Amino acid sequence: MKSSRAALRYAKALLNYALENKQEQTVAKEMQTVLSRINESPELEAALDNPILSGSKKGIIMAEVFKSNSKTTQSLFLLLSTNKREGILGAVAAQYLALYDRHQGIVEATVITAIALTQEVEKKVLEKASLLTSLKVQLKNIIDPTIKGGFILRVGDLQYNASVLDRLERLKRELITS
Repeated sequence: MKSSRAALRYAKALLNYALENKQEQTVAKEMQTVLSRINESPELEAALDNPILSGSKKGIIMAEVFKSNSKTTQSLFLLLSTNKREGILGAVAAQYLALYDRHQGIVEATVITAIALTQEVEKKVLEKASLLTSLKVQLKNIIDPTIKGGFILRVGDLQYNASVLDRLERLKRELITS
């Protein structure tokens, strides 16, 4: 999915407009739907990004796929079509959700582990992540068997790497340099 400064600008404008009209929660739900549909359908993303399709056809596609959305979200679709930016719809939705969470005082913490976290371990990780920020932490667990063991914790811009793979790489570098 594309991420760009343009997507961030559209998302900021959409959030400001939604806040003025007290529709930020409704638009957040709709942006979650938009993002999940685009992630689930590579064909939809390809169609919106296709330079051969006209803007009016892309507008029809967006209106048809997301027909039950509010006027605010429909206005976003129209604005993207007018400016020939339909291809960044997914990025706009992702940026909007991130801005909305930040506005709500929520930060996402991502923990990467080799196996799924148990509830007890997840609770401890959530407690530790909460110490790193004053915002409410929402934990997301990603399973990556290549890290061998341990974990990698990301909270906002901070990252703590306590994976076995990282330790093995450091040990390897030390052995090579000495």
